[in-house]
Amino acid sequence: MTSKAAMITIAGRPNVGKSTLTNALTGEKVAIVTPKPQTTRNRICGVFTRGSTQIVLMDTPGFHKARTRLGDYMVDVVKQSVADVDAVVLVVEPIDNIGEQEDLLISHISGAGVPAVLAINKIDTVNVGQALPVIDRYSKRYDFDAIIPLSARTGDGIPQLLERFELYAREGPHLFPEDMVTDQPEKQIIAEIIREKLLICLDKEIPHGTAVEITKFSERGDGDQPVGGDGDQPPIIDLDATIYCEKQSHKGIIIGKNGAMLKRIGQMARMDIERFMGAAVFLQTWVKVKENWRDSKTMIRNFGYSNQ
Repeated sequence: MTSKAAMITIAGRPNVGKSTLTNALTGEKVAIVTPKPQTTRNRICGVFTRGSTQIVLMDTPGFHKARTRLGDYMVDVVKQSVADVDAVVLVVEPIDNIGEQEDLLISHISGAGVPAVLAINKIDTVNVGQALPVIDRYSKRYDFDAIIPLSARTGDGIPQLLERFELYAREGPHLFPEDMVTDQPEKQIIAEIIREKLLICLDKEIPHGTAVEITKFSERGDGDQPVGGDGDQPPIIDLDATIYCEKQSHKGIIIGKNGAMLKRIGQMARMDIERFMGAAVFLQTWVKVKENWRDSKTMIRNFGYSNQ
């Protein structure tokens, strides 16, 4: 059987459900998800293989009006990601209006000359009839290959989207091993899990001004037995994570009274990290202040937000 592969970008404004859709399509949590906008900062690669066809998804940051250098980076990632791919999925909500972000994204997609599918997400939140004017409005704005109402949360419409992806696959070798679901390094995924808990636990602007760096990642046998000894000792993963924020006042809020907030964040993160790693985890966290790091090219690059 001839192998095929397709690279597909998922784009849209913040909070339309791009990461939830990516996770639903891959069947694994490869991208963090929170109710807050701009949760995704980098291009996240999700991979799944169906028979002889491999689909590589690129979940992108929400397309928005940038206010910091980090925001500029995120917008640039989106613009780059709609070019040189086999197709783009524009994710929108079932609202009978084409916003400024959607209009600009459609212009970028048109300029790139790539096939595009419109995915109207969160269809489970409205009556079926409410999707019809949305379909009509977008059909008049751009000649999409297909318009698919769906719900990334319930799975409705996902099979139809997968069938469409098959049409974009080209003959050629698979880009990743069949059992691979993402190309992200383990340390990056762990840092993102911790940042997800910051977004969930903290309010307003504070979590958006945070970044996480994993400074220690080592494995040892239980009871100080070296890994690889008699083979009976389950591994324990030692992690040190530094949380950076932009203000001294924010540091106090992240730590909380008597360290309660930082402990809560650490406990929530550790549970998810243990599920991801399949091993016990000993997690230690620290909080440091780096004022205005989101406007520092050097700091942005050091935290892994690089155009390379």
